Amino acid sequence: MQPVESRITSKGQVSIPAAVRRRLDVTPGARVEWLERDGEVVIRRASRFSSADIHAAVFAVPPNAASVVDMDAGIRAHLKKKHARR
Repeated sequence: MQPVESRITSKGQVSIPAAVRRRLDVTPGARVEWLERDGEVVIRRASRFSSADIHAAVFAVPPNAASVVDMDAGIRAHLKKKHARR
């Protein structure tokens, strides 16, 4: 991609050039992230969910605590069922 330029307004706003918007596949209302990497500033499309959002969704209900005896019994039952003669 060829270098493209933008201007910064007096309010600190930047217009993202059309070529960059197409490349990032962003539309009005989309979120972008600005990162500093190796002395350069990089823009990328922000993910829809943060890692905290994903963690809350995956672990919304804490798992049931099981004792070692219960886990051993479950494994034993599974293996017995899996390898039962038919």
